[in-house]
Amino acid sequence: MSELQPSSNNADVATLRSPPRHIAIIMDGNGRWAKARGLPRALGHKEGVEALRRAVEASRDLGVTHLSVYAFSTENWNRPQTEIDALFDLLRVFVRRDLARLHKDGVRIRIIGSRIGLSDDILSLIDEAMAKTKDNTRLTLNIAFNYGGRGEIVAAMQQMARAVEAGQLKSDQIDEAMVSRMVWSGESPDPDLVIRTSGELRLSNFLLWSGAYAELMFMDLWWPDFTRESLEKAIDAYRRRDRRFGGLGA
Repeated sequence: MSELQPSSNNADVATLRSPPRHIAIIMDGNGRWAKARGLPRALGHKEGVEALRRAVEASRDLGVTHLSVYAFSTENWNRPQTEIDALFDLLRVFVRRDLARLHKDGVRIRIIGSRIGLSDDILSLIDEAMAKTKDNTRLTLNIAFNYGGRGEIVAAMQQMARAVEAGQLKSDQIDEAMVSRMVWSGESPDPDLVIRTSGELRLSNFLLWSGAYAELMFMDLWWPDFTRESLEKAIDAYRRRDRRFGGLGA
C-alpha cells in the first residue's frame, strides 16, 4: 500500500486550496510498532509520545492553528490495566516535561474528554496545563483523553437539557451552532483534515460531530514512524482535495 490512501476528488494543481487550519490525528499503531520489533507495548506508546512532539512542532511551523490528537478513548478502559497505567504515566510525563516548553512556544493546551474515572493527580495535572497556557494563541493542542465522540454529543445534550429544565433555554433555540459550541471540542473550529495512521480505515468514535465534513486521510505507517515529512505529505494531499460540503465542486 502507498503511504497515503488516494482521494477520488483531487483538484487541479493550479487550484490548490489553502492549508488546513485544524488537523486532527488518530495516533494508531504504537502497539503493533513495538510488537514488530519484539518490544513491550509500553515502549511503543513511549515512542508515540516522541512522534507527538514532532507533530506539534511541525504543525506550529507549518501554520496549523489547531491540532487535535486522540490519546486515550473511553473504550481504552477495556485494555489490560498495565497498559492503561502506562498510558496515564505517559500523559504525566508529557505534561511535566513539555509544559514549560510548550507554554514558551505559545501553545495552548486543552484536554478534552470526560473527567469521570480520572484520578485526582491527573485532574490536577490537566487543570494546571490548561490554566497555565490558556492565553497562548500560536497553536491550540487538543488532547482527547478519556474521550469518545458519542459521549461528547451526549454530554452536550445533557447540558442543554439541564438548561431547558432550569428555564434558561427554550428547546426551539437549540440548533447546530449551539451544539457545536457545547461539545468538548467546541473551542476549536471544525477540523479540516482527520488523519489516521496504521492503515486502519475507521474513525473509532473520534470527533463525530465536528468532523462531519472533514477530509479523511489514512496513512499506511504506524504512529511512532510519523514525521514532519509525513505531515507535509498529508497537507499537500489535502490541498489537492475538492471540498464540496454537499454542493457542487469547482
